[in-house]
This record gives sequence, C-alpha cells and structure tokens, in this order.
Amino acid sequence: MHEIHVECYSGYRADERPLRFTVGGRRLEITNIDDRWYSPDATHFRVTASDGNVYVLRYDHGQSSWTLDAFRSAGYAKLK
Repeated sequence: MHEIHVECYSGYRADERPLRFTVGGRRLEITNIDDRWYSPDATHFRVTASDGNVYVLRYDHGQSSWTLDAFRSAGYAKLK
C-alpha cells in the first residue's frame, strides 16, 4: 500500500468521495467511481482516473489517511 494525497468532495460528511489524487508526483482527476465498499474501519473506492487506469483507494477512518491499495493499467483490459 502506498500513501497518497487525495482531494475529496465533502457533503453531509467529510471526505465523502475522492475527486482527484496525487501519487508519484502525478496529479490525476477521477473520471468515474466504479465501485465503493465498506469495511469496519475503512471505505474503499475503485476509480477510473484521467490517465485511463483503474485504482483502488482506501480511506482509513481511524487514521484519517488514504492509501493506494491496487492498480490496473488501462492496457491490461486491451490484452483480454
């Protein structure tokens, strides 16, 4: 897992959903939230970013921190 910086939309609660994130010095816009699921201590988002790749972002509620849990290249889907 890699720690990242995430900018969020805050509606009825703080950090409701991610809008953009920075990883490895690259700032990426989230173009689509493909899925969202919950665990007792975190919220997970599978997102498509402006580079066409798919990322799984995890927000840890206890630590108030974001991590990058998974990555899939847009080229992977083309190979299938």
